[in-house]
Amino acid sequence: MSEPTQQRLDPGPAIPVYERQQQLGDLWTAVPEPARRRYRPRRAFWRHRAVRAGAVITLLALCGLVILALVRDQTGTEGFLVGLGLAVLPVPLLVAAFRWLDRVDPGPWRNLLFSFAWGAFAAALVAIIANTFAIRWIATATADPAGAESLGVTVIAPVVEESAKAAAILLVFLFRRRDFTGLVDGVVFAGFTATGFAFTENILYLGSAFGEDRSAGSAGLASITAATFFVRVVLAPFAHPLFTVLTGIGFGLAATAARHQKIRRLVLPPLGLVLAMGMHALWNGSTSLFGPFGFYAVYAVFMVPVFGLLTWLAIWSRQRELRTVSAELPAYAAAGWLPASAPQALSSMRARTVARDFAARTYGRQASRSVGEYEAFATSLAFLRHDARRGRTGPDFVEREQELLHHLWERRETAGPALTYAARATGRVPVPPPYIDYDGYNPYRQY
Repeated sequence: MSEPTQQRLDPGPAIPVYERQQQLGDLWTAVPEPARRRYRPRRAFWRHRAVRAGAVITLLALCGLVILALVRDQTGTEGFLVGLGLAVLPVPLLVAAFRWLDRVDPGPWRNLLFSFAWGAFAAALVAIIANTFAIRWIATATADPAGAESLGVTVIAPVVEESAKAAAILLVFLFRRRDFTGLVDGVVFAGFTATGFAFTENILYLGSAFGEDRSAGSAGLASITAATFFVRVVLAPFAHPLFTVLTGIGFGLAATAARHQKIRRLVLPPLGLVLAMGMHALWNGSTSLFGPFGFYAVYAVFMVPVFGLLTWLAIWSRQRELRTVSAELPAYAAAGWLPASAPQALSSMRARTVARDFAARTYGRQASRSVGEYEAFATSLAFLRHDARRGRTGPDFVEREQELLHHLWERRETAGPALTYAARATGRVPVPPPYIDYDGYNPYRQY
């Protein structure tokens, strides 16, 4: 009796030929053997994902407890609650805006939550302790409390706060490098970090203003709370994100640099941080530098144009990501990994939505989630190939490519028809009109 042959899963079509693929090692099968699938390498205790995640969560939780206790001590319980209720208002809008920007290749929520928590807890704690210590030390050394306060606002605070926020971007850049692929990722991580920082800072400022109003008996539109709310929440809720986005752009441009461009990778992040500090200092010192109307002058002449320019840059980068998807995926479609119309559908956010809706109506919610996963894996595959063409990938390119191809192959039966339908429904691919036979009748024929 002959031994039964081991059944292998269908690995799918051959991987597309890539110019440098021979230099990156021999190809592995798209679907690993079951024995290899169960293999787990031994790691040191501190290198386990659960241990690291637990340490980060514990650290941020401790920072959160300390900073909230400090803010409550300065504002009082009632002021803290009022500040909390008012400070939370712009957060959903800012989070939604940055999340929309990241829709082409959405990163894991854990990275965004880490960035927000770092800004709200760790960076805010470092800022409040360092700023208070520095201002008191300068006031004691110079015997000029007013000058120390002015110096702290215009010089010390921008340096300390932007450095503390930049630490979150640096950590994601170093330890979540696969999720940090370009300028858009830098903007998104910076935006979430700064939104968290502004949230905690607004609690402090609004709560303190409420306490001053209670002491002075002020209320209504003439109160300090109303003025603070108008400036920090209505007029310029984007101030802190705008500063820190410059740091994020520096890291994002460094992420797009090739491995041999070491100077670019080392210089751009500090340059972005310095620009963020400079803009922050100009904003904080607008009144002391340019008089009582300096704040509005800086806001109208400098902040609004820069905000518009950076918004355009972020949206342009988002569209560039879609063009990258359109340019890189046809090679995989030609090899049979993707439907012929998938690259066109995946390069349109509207077509992606149509594909998920079609899958939900036809096959159910689980199918819609499967199509969404397919879109995410295909986008990551396009970016991976784009980076490989520019020498920005490591020796694990082949493994990562085959892992993504395997995920696509598993979801092809559901995602293929949905993407084909979406490409036709949105006009991404031409659809010939149906042929109708009129029994040979032609009104232009001469009988």
